[in-house]
Amino acid sequence: MLVFGIILMVIGAIVAWAVPGIWRLEGFDWALIGYILLAAGAVLTILGIVQLVRRGRATTTTHTAVDPAAGTRTDHVERRDDLT
Repeated sequence: MLVFGIILMVIGAIVAWAVPGIWRLEGFDWALIGYILLAAGAVLTILGIVQLVRRGRATTTTHTAVDPAAGTRTDHVERRDDLT
């Protein structure tokens, strides 16, 4: 999501500032489309950063052990969410 947001912002900047000087169409506002792409890219970039920050704080640890006497396997899953 983060990379897609950055790509949208780059495309939006090109469309907003470079394309109107090169290519003109009647009734078509390149700058507006570029600004919309820039805004969408900024939103996706912010959401991607938030997702990375939240994912980095949660940890999951799994321990597997076999009881030699009974031959049974036990799994212990520990989840820690270090959000402060």
